[in-house]
Amino acid sequence: MFKILKKTFDTGLVTTGYPDAPPRLSENFRGAPRFDFDNWRDARPAAEACPTQALSIRDRGAVREVTMDYGLCIFCGECCAADRTGAVLMTREFELAVRDKADLVITAQYDIGADGVQQHLKQIHCGLQPVERDTAALEKHVHQAIHQTLGRSLAIREVDAGSCNGCEVEITALNNPVYDLERLGIHFVASPRHADMLLVTGPVTRNMELALIKTYRACPEPKVVVAVGACGIGGGIFGRNYATLGGADQAVPVDVFIPGCPPRPHALLHGILLALGRMGEKGLPL
Repeated sequence: MFKILKKTFDTGLVTTGYPDAPPRLSENFRGAPRFDFDNWRDARPAAEACPTQALSIRDRGAVREVTMDYGLCIFCGECCAADRTGAVLMTREFELAVRDKADLVITAQYDIGADGVQQHLKQIHCGLQPVERDTAALEKHVHQAIHQTLGRSLAIREVDAGSCNGCEVEITALNNPVYDLERLGIHFVASPRHADMLLVTGPVTRNMELALIKTYRACPEPKVVVAVGACGIGGGIFGRNYATLGGADQAVPVDVFIPGCPPRPHALLHGILLALGRMGEKGLPL
């Protein structure tokens, strides 16, 4: 016992200060890929290497349309490795949660030459926007926000609707001493009847569809639903087929989408905090 106590004191505080302080990320932390659309001259190798078709191209005559869907992206880095132009860069960005799935999609149009090389950027639609302006204030005053919105701590019910358990590993990490979700007044509950938020993982298998719907209906109003990971957003590598629906929003209304495969604990925490704003919109002041 004394050895354990000594080890605890010697180790000291290990809990991250995020969101009040910048996160301590590993040197090997891999975030979202970023693209230099202005100077990109050939998107074909990167698109061909993408295993989920998150990055895709469509040529129509002399016009090429390049689409990047961060909701499908698994952050594998294959696009960066395959690109020969230097226009693709793997970043350490993780604050990518959005309230509208369309905000995860970027579409760029180019004129292309006879050799298939992109000449210049004609137009671009950037759905992926920076973190909302009020999110910083929300994160800074998270205790006050939860209390003002709910009058108590935030209760989350997590539903595995058919995932590979990768997201579950990261969600479980939220309760360890490093992330310590309960320091923010947020905790997981066993019953949906006690939950304010529904956290959904997996592509929603057809065997779990009814269970997810019943769980959603059992949550008291106002409630918020967060789709976790590429599978929860759009089916991920499983897509939509005879066995899966292709995303949580095919079964229940979704308020916030957290990209990643799987999203790291920091990304999950960011998405949960972002979802608190939607809680206010559903009937309680924030």
